[in-house]
Amino acid sequence: MKNTVVTIQEAKNNKEKVTMLTAYDYSMAKLIDEADINMILVGDSLGMVMLGYEDTLSVTMEDMIHHTKAVARGAKNALIVADMPFMSYQTSIYDAVCNAGRLVKEGRAQAVKLEGGREFAEHIKAITNASIPVVAHLGLTPQSLNAFGGFKVQGKSEEAARKLIEDAVIVEEAGAVAVVLECVPAKLAALITKKLHIPTIGIGAGADCDGQVLVYQDMLAMFGDFKPKFVKRFGEIGKQMKEAFQTYSEEVKTGAFPAQEHTFKIEDDVIEKLY
Repeated sequence: MKNTVVTIQEAKNNKEKVTMLTAYDYSMAKLIDEADINMILVGDSLGMVMLGYEDTLSVTMEDMIHHTKAVARGAKNALIVADMPFMSYQTSIYDAVCNAGRLVKEGRAQAVKLEGGREFAEHIKAITNASIPVVAHLGLTPQSLNAFGGFKVQGKSEEAARKLIEDAVIVEEAGAVAVVLECVPAKLAALITKKLHIPTIGIGAGADCDGQVLVYQDMLAMFGDFKPKFVKRFGEIGKQMKEAFQTYSEEVKTGAFPAQEHTFKIEDDVIEKLY
C-alpha cells in the first residue's frame, strides 16, 4: 500500500509505529521499499555518507534533487521526504517555497524536511500553503552545528526543554505533518509526542516517539568503528562487503575468477579461422 501523509497520520491515530530510513540512490531505495519501510528520507546526510564532506553544510539543492530523483525511481510505496539543504530556506520565505517546489517538481519528493522551530514557522506555513507537506526537525539540527558548538543532546535544561515543547507546538500549528526529534532526552520526547497531534519521528529520542529513523549506513555498520549511541546495528554489512571485495581481489589475482562457468563459448573451428 502506498504510504502518504494521510496514512502516516492514521498510524499515529491508531497507535501504530512508523518506520523511516535514509536512502540516496535507486538500488538502496528499491531494497528499502521492498522491506515495507513507511518513509524514506533523502537526507542532507548524503553530504557525509555519500559525498565525503565533514558535515551537511556543503550540500547543494542540485545534490538533493539529483539524489531524490534516483530514490523516487526506486521507491514506489514509501513516502519520500527530501531535506532542504543549508541556506535553501533560511534566506527568505520566497526561497523556501521555490526550493521546496523544486524538490517536489524536479526531485519527485512527496514532502520536504527543514530544520528549526518558531523562527521558521512562517516558512512552514508558506510551503504548506503551496500544497507541499513539510516535516519539521527539532532538537539536534545538524545545519546548526556551528551554533551548537558540536553534536550535543538538546533540551536537557528546563529552559531548553520548554523551548523544544513550544517549538513543536508552533511547527504543528504552522502546518507541519510530522516532526523529527533528534538527540532529545527520551522522557522529553515522550512528553512532546503526547502533546502533538502529528507524528513524531525519533532519532536518539527514545521509544515513545511515533516512529524511528536511522541512517542506513549506521544501522548496517558500513563505517567500521563509527557508532553513535542511539544506533543499533542490525547487520554487519560493512564487514561482509569488505570481505567480499578482498575475496574478489584475491581470486582475480590468482586466476580463480572468472572460472569456466563465468565465460561464454565459441566453436574452435571459428577461432582457428581467425589466426
